Formats: sequence, C-alpha cells, structure tokens
Amino acid sequence: MNNKETIEKFVDWVRRFASVHDLFVKGGKYIVALSGGADSVAMLLVMKTIAHDLNLTIDAAHCNFHLRGEESMRDESFCKDLCQRLDVPFHLIHFDTLAYAELHHVSVEMAARDLRYAYFENLRRDIEARDICVAHHRDDSVETVLLNLVRGTGLRGLRGIQPRNGNIIRPLLSVSRKDILGYLEALEQGYVTDSTNLHNDVKRNKIRLDVIPLLKELNPSAPQSIFESSLRVAEALKVFDQAIQKSLSEVVCTSDKDGGFSMDVAKLQQQASPEYTLYEALNPCGFSSSLVEQIFASLERCATGKVFESDSHELTFDRGQIIVQKKQNATPRSMRIPETGTYVYNENIKLKVVEEEWGADSKPSRQPDCVCLDAEQIKFPLKLRTIEQGDRFVPFGMNGMKLVSDYLTDRKKNLFQKRAQLVVEDAEGRICWLVKERADNRFRITKDTKKAIRMILVESHD
Repeated sequence: MNNKETIEKFVDWVRRFASVHDLFVKGGKYIVALSGGADSVAMLLVMKTIAHDLNLTIDAAHCNFHLRGEESMRDESFCKDLCQRLDVPFHLIHFDTLAYAELHHVSVEMAARDLRYAYFENLRRDIEARDICVAHHRDDSVETVLLNLVRGTGLRGLRGIQPRNGNIIRPLLSVSRKDILGYLEALEQGYVTDSTNLHNDVKRNKIRLDVIPLLKELNPSAPQSIFESSLRVAEALKVFDQAIQKSLSEVVCTSDKDGGFSMDVAKLQQQASPEYTLYEALNPCGFSSSLVEQIFASLERCATGKVFESDSHELTFDRGQIIVQKKQNATPRSMRIPETGTYVYNENIKLKVVEEEWGADSKPSRQPDCVCLDAEQIKFPLKLRTIEQGDRFVPFGMNGMKLVSDYLTDRKKNLFQKRAQLVVEDAEGRICWLVKERADNRFRITKDTKKAIRMILVESHD
C-alpha cells in the first residue's frame, strides 16, 4: 500500500466511525486536545481533512503541566509551531500540577486529568465550540477493558472507552496505534514522545507493554477482537439498560432529594437477576461489587440494625426494606439553650424558643414542627440533642413512661430516622418534646396555664 492509499484509508476509517456515532455536525466548531504525541498529532491532521469536507471549524488546545522539565517546553513549542504551519488557532495554558495535587490530596495523574478537562470545558464554553476531541484510540479502549477486568467490573466496564462522553468525543477510537503511526509516516509528519510512556511503572503501561504482547502471541488479532467485543457489549447494554430500569422502577419504593431511597426486598427477589438489579441500584452510591455481594448475601436474614457503608452512603435493612441514605454531615450531639431566642443547631436546623402569654383565646399549634408547652413546668437551660439509649418520656395524652426507642419503633421509624431523632430536654433532664413527633404530657397546656413556651423547628434543605 503506497502512502496515498494509507492516508486515504486512515481518513476513511475515522470518517466512517465518526458518522456511525454522530460525532460531528456540519458547520460545527471543535477543539482538538493537542499534546504533541503521535495520537493527538494524527487527530489534528485527520480533523483538518474532515473539517474541509464537513465545513468544520478546528481549534487546538495544549496544556503544559510542567512535569517533565525541558520535555514539557519542547512539547509546547512543537504544538505551537505545528498549529502555526497548519493555520489552526492555538490555545495554551500552564499548570503547577504538583502544587494542585498536594493541595487537593490527589495523585499527580489525577491532578493533571482534573486540570486538563476543566480547562477544555471552560475553553469550549468561552469560544462556543460544540465538543472537545481527544485522541484515545482502539488500543486505549482495549487496555481499559483489560484493566477493568483485572480490577473487577460490571457490564459497563466491558464497553471500554466510549465514542462520546458528554462533550468529549473520540474520533480515533476505531484505529490502532499502529494505524496512527503508519498514517503519520505516510504524511512524513513528526511528533514528540513522552518518555514516561516508555516505562512499565504504572498499571496501564504494564498492560500495554507486557500483557497485550502476550495476548498477541496467542492471537495476533486479540486487540481487534477485544475491541469488537466491547462494541457488541455496548450495543447489548442498550437493551440491558431498558430492562434494568424497568426492574428498578418496580423495586425502588421511595426516594428523596438528598439521594436516599428504599427498596422492597420481596420485589427485588422476584426480578430476573436480583443481585444485578441491586448492583445497579447501589453502584451509583459508591457500593463496590464485592460489598453488593455481601449485602445480597444478607438479604435472607435482613438483619435489622446492620449497617453497610460506602464512602458516600449508608445502607440498612428495616421491615422488608433496604434503606439507603446519603451520609450526614457531622452534627453536634447537643446544643445548650439558656433562654428564649433563636438557636442554630446545624446548617439545616434552627430552633426558635419564645415565651408568650396564654389565655382563653390562645390555641396550641397542631403542626409537627411546632409545640406549645406550659412555661411554669419547664426549667431552663434547655438542651436540643439526638436521642440516647434509655431515653424515656410520657407521650402526650398518656400517664406512663415509655422508651423513646419503643415509641419510634411503634411509629415505624427506621434505624437512620431513629439515629437522627431530636429531643428537647429541660434542666432536670426531662424530655419535654420529641421533636416533630410528640410533646411530653408533663408539660402540656392546661386550663391553668398562664404563660407558654412555643418551640418552632425551622429546617432548610438547600
């Protein structure tokens, strides 16, 4: 195959892949993420050709992370000169990547990724571009599939890298690294090499330099076979996603705006794949596949009170339900209320305490977030706190003591609701209000009441 045929074949591969996946819109403006390496240089050149055919506007953007000394400056100069020769608008930004990584307590690799994509997105909005083109190719997708398999993955991990992710598109995803190098050689186009990619000191490079060559010994077409399988998985997932969403709609009973929800265990067990339905429900909340396996194994017992945790959420069982809630911010265990006034318990809760005259025309509140109590019976200072083991009170309308925990159980409160339950107690340690639930009968308003203490709980969920 001569150089002209090599070039035309490469461009045709990219053009057809982009067409199948609707990556470009005629007349659209696109940013090419240009590092100076072979992949991004090939992408810039093929995009120039495709841009002519589809009337696209192309800009290039380069990030200098200052991680490789003179190499970083060499890459910047190369990209600037290439764009000048091709008459492509060039955007450049410098990052102190090491300082960012230290400040945000992330790896250097993660820092570079965060900085790069945040910059690309801001630039996209600033210059009103449609999408950002990054130069992932077929081999990158194959490496991703293998890495996901090694780490443990659900079906989505077997898709590899997708042609589109929001405003990130990958026009080169159907071509291999070998194809890219052949294309550049045919064009007699140079590129720069990142020396860190030559060492197998990270997992991806171990896959690239050690594992894939071994797979090629078993089957020379192994990378292409893995890539084609990943495309088939992606198509099958479209059907799967419809089915799993139907299962989730049948299983998830309630949800709240804070990201919490409940699931009916009996309905879950009736699904075609209960465990995978559970995985799909819990994985977005940070529960790993191994932790989901433990939770699923506990379904038969549904041990009330047992708690499973991810980094962001908690899960427990309660009366045939799986209850999931977002982890709450640290809340003070108690707050002293020395006199009437407005008190801030946390960023979402305030308690207003006012004293008022009480007469024949006065009416107690019937709202759950407000209570009126006999002022003569209450001894300041008060305390607002979460419940403690052994707490007792006399529910309004009753005479005998009752454990707060038993009262909440009777009210069908789950573990998380019980844990968050607030009470107001007076200076003698007597609970006078189970907040938003019930007043204590000892502090009730009577015909002899002359002054009342009104407490109002003000909640904000912003």
